[in-house]
Amino acid sequence: MLKDFEQKKKEDKETLGAELKELRQLLLSQQQLLRDAKLPVIVLVEGWAAAGKGGLIKELISEIDPRFYQVVSPAILPEHEMRYPFLHPYASAIPENGKILFMDSGWMENTVRKYLHREITHDEYRRRVRAVNEFERQLRDGGYLVLKLFLHISKDEQFRRLTSLRTAAETEWRATDEDLWQHREYKRFVNAYEDFMEKTDATFPWYTLDAKRRKSAVRDALKLLTAMIAKALETGRYVGDPFDESFPLLPMPQLSEVDLSPTIDDEEYDKKLKKLQTRLSELHNMIYHRKIPVILCYEGWDAAGKGGNIRRVAYALDPRGFDVRPIASPLPHELSRQYLWRFWTRLPRSGHICIFDRTWYGRVMVERLEGFCGEKDWQRAYNEINEFERQLTDWGAVVIKFWIHIDKETQLARFTDRQNTPEKQWKITDEDWRNREKWPEYEVAVNEMLQKTSTKNAPWYIIESNDKKYARIRTLKIIVDTLEKACDDWLEKQMK
Repeated sequence: MLKDFEQKKKEDKETLGAELKELRQLLLSQQQLLRDAKLPVIVLVEGWAAAGKGGLIKELISEIDPRFYQVVSPAILPEHEMRYPFLHPYASAIPENGKILFMDSGWMENTVRKYLHREITHDEYRRRVRAVNEFERQLRDGGYLVLKLFLHISKDEQFRRLTSLRTAAETEWRATDEDLWQHREYKRFVNAYEDFMEKTDATFPWYTLDAKRRKSAVRDALKLLTAMIAKALETGRYVGDPFDESFPLLPMPQLSEVDLSPTIDDEEYDKKLKKLQTRLSELHNMIYHRKIPVILCYEGWDAAGKGGNIRRVAYALDPRGFDVRPIASPLPHELSRQYLWRFWTRLPRSGHICIFDRTWYGRVMVERLEGFCGEKDWQRAYNEINEFERQLTDWGAVVIKFWIHIDKETQLARFTDRQNTPEKQWKITDEDWRNREKWPEYEVAVNEMLQKTSTKNAPWYIIESNDKKYARIRTLKIIVDTLEKACDDWLEKQMK
């Protein structure tokens, strides 16, 4: 890709200027069509230091409506300062339907620089390449258009530009020590860029532009962008097909097979609750010190006792180190993005705990049954969710998922109690009664969810909650045991 790249010959200025004017007008007219068709676009601009990435973006946005595009330049933090998963800054930035995102460097520069700095191992490099391919495919299957550009210059041209920047006081800051290091390691970077581009070329291809010819590079970028948009406007929004991928799944029982009879007496409950909460409080300090992120996922039947369960967990935690994220129906700005976006933006920092009251599994339950997404969308989601959770655990997160389970009779009794108790009436809605009528359909969906997404790295636990106190103790015990193991694994890793 880069080693065999042929530089462009100098072009006629008038002809080039006329082409640029025509292409800018075309992009301006396409912007309104993109909004009408609700097509989101991402333009990723990668390339060498001093190749002109910022200048190219400036030219691309010069004639379009600033209300409907955004430019971001995610910082490449040293690995020891990273507090979120590798893909977090990019997944959090994806645009709404009908808008364009221009990204000044992204997942390639981040990965390549850290790999050549030896901040990440070869195995981590491979995991990040896999995560990028998954991320790009999920974007495509969710209807996104992604244009990936690489601005290429020779080593001599880079030296000339860096020297020019360094010799002027007002531009010296733009040529960093990192950029000079890249120049010295030019050959290694060529090999690393080529390797990354070859390994991530399947879903959205890479396009290499000759950045020595600045106006030609702008013209070529505009051609690629307008052609991609024109094709999408003609063919319509893409919807990906379901796909199969092998994940290490754990066997799960059918909900109907779960024994809901376990109970606990009040004396034993009080004793175990105090002991487990004390231990969880200690473990919270340990995971904070070790920077282990923890994600607790709660799903379950209405009135199963999720809220009370979460309160007993939260009581043991330092309020400065955890968040509870109640997930309701998506808001308009959330509906207009790929469905995992609103969870990427709610992830905890390393060393913190995030408790999700409802999760991304709404995609294969309520969204599936209520028709909020297409059949291909929810069928595809099982593997997309497994990929998402694998990326979280690759980052180092502990992911524990609870299905809080009751039988239909217990739910009816709790609904009736809520309805007849004034201080509890806010907990019961017409929607709860309507969902209850769909219990059989929901049970089918939940069983399929448990069978297809209980992986070794992110297992499901079915919590028997006809007795709420028993459910709280069992949940706390699972959390404590899992965090103790995570802390032991961390210590073992440090000793290697």
